[in-house]
Order: sequence, then structure tokens, then C-alpha cells
Amino acid sequence: MTAPQEWFDDPKDAEADTPEAPQTRRQRLSLWLHDHIPAFIVTNLLLLLLVIFLWNRIVVVIPPGQAGVLFRLFSGTEVDHVYGEGLYLISPLNTMNPYETRKQVALHEFEVLTAKGLSVKLSLAIRYQPEVEMLGVLHQRIGPDYAQRVIIPQVESVMRKQLGQYVAEDIYTNKDGLLTRAILAALDEVGRNFIQVEDIIIRGIQLPDKLKTAIEDKLTQEEMLKSYEFRMETARKEAERLTIEAEGLKKHNAILAESLTDKVLQREQIQAMRDLAKSPNAKTLIMGGGGGHGAAGAAGDSKLMINVTP
Repeated sequence: MTAPQEWFDDPKDAEADTPEAPQTRRQRLSLWLHDHIPAFIVTNLLLLLLVIFLWNRIVVVIPPGQAGVLFRLFSGTEVDHVYGEGLYLISPLNTMNPYETRKQVALHEFEVLTAKGLSVKLSLAIRYQPEVEMLGVLHQRIGPDYAQRVIIPQVESVMRKQLGQYVAEDIYTNKDGLLTRAILAALDEVGRNFIQVEDIIIRGIQLPDKLKTAIEDKLTQEEMLKSYEFRMETARKEAERLTIEAEGLKKHNAILAESLTDKVLQREQIQAMRDLAKSPNAKTLIMGGGGGHGAAGAAGDSKLMINVTP
């Protein structure tokens, strides 16, 4: 039986003495959130701000025509793996280094001191691209600015060494293909640094004005001399042709004169008269006598004129 409640007992104390039912997991979580909601909001805001701040270091996009080399803070550069085009998620402690893999062009101008101490200015256009499979090693040993560190200095050095042995006129006229040899030597030298140099184009060669004028005058005179020699050779060949033609005509006439006897001429004359008599037009035929000697010959020299009307 329940003990009778005294007038001085508090009902709340009686309820407190009653044991509570156990709380569920959801209730405990709700109570915890209710007690820690300010700290929870501040923590999430800080995390959101941190993600926004480090977004470009976490989410990396490599666009078309490029490749990436990853540098890890605790292990260094990944030399054995190259990241192609696409989207990557990396640790904010690491760094993705993009490289252009398309063909690129570097323009460069420099001066070469020739064998006689004159200065020649060369303008070059260098087409190059990195070896994609060796990008990790290229990044580790040289770096992204490899064009300024390796390509241009080595090309300039080789060109100076090759062309410095010649005079300015030989360089300006590319005597015996010396510019081609210098370019091939530069291509071989640069290709040893994980880079493919496709071509080196000489855009221009600039000389001092007086030297340029003197060389151009000399070249003009040489061309004029060649033209004069060509005309002389042409005239000589024409003279030889006319001489050969005249000798051939002379021999022809000599052979023809030996074969033209009186009987042959008379026969040709008779044949000509026959052909003429067949013509439908009116004509007058004059027939000469034979070519005999003495009195008979004199009698044979009389001419006979005949009018023929159709």
C-alpha cells in the first residue's frame, strides 16, 4: 500500500524520486546538438571557409594541350608519372605544376662577332616542345622556364661558336651552307635536355649599312659578269652553228655542181616545159639550144619562142 502523503511533502520531490526512462540515441544527439549548436555552427563555417580558400589547391583541372607534374610535400616530385588532361583531387599540401605540351615558338635576337671583328645580328624563331614522358625529370632538373634557361642560351652559344669562324660576307650569303650546319649543331645540343626542338628558322641577318651596301654591290657585279659571260658563250655557240651551217651548204653545192651535166640540165628544162605547158593560162615558152661547141654549138645556141594559148 502507498503511504499516506503528509501535508508537508512536496509533490516535485516525489516526482524527482521517480526513476526516468532511458533515452534513445536520437534523443541524446538532439540534446547534444542543443547544448553545442553554437560551437557546431562556428566549426562548420570555419571548415567551409577553409575549403573555399584551398579549393584551387584541392581541385586541379589540367586543360587541353597541357600536362601536369605533381610535387608532394613529404616525398618530392613524381618523376615517373605525368598527369594528363582532366580533373584531379589532390592534397592541399601538394602542388600540381602544369606544362604546355603543344608546339611553341620562341623569338630571339643576338649578335655574332665574325672572324674579322665585324658584328652580325641574327633574328631566330625556335620551334620546340617538351618530351611529355620526361616532364617529371624536366621539372625536377630544369623547371617550367626551361626555354629561357636551356633552349635560348644553348642555341645562341652554338650559333656563336659555329659562325664566329667566318667573315660577315660568308654568313650573309650562306656560303657552302654554313648556316645550315650551325642550325644542325644547335638542334643536336638542345635535344639532350628532355626537349624536342623541331626547327630553328633564321628570320633575318642584319649587317652594318656600309658593309651591307659593299656586299650587295659586289654580288651585283658578280651577277653582271655571269650575265656577260653567258652572252659571250651564247654568241660563240651561235657563231659555231653558222660556221657549221655554211660548211654544210658549201659541201652541198660542191656535190650538186659535180652532178649537174649538160644532159641533166636539158632534161630538167624539158620537164619544166612540160609542166608549164599543162597550165591552163596563156604562156610563151622560150627554148634555148644545146650547149655544143664549135659550129654545131653555135647553131644550137639559137632560141625558139613558142606562144601557147589554151
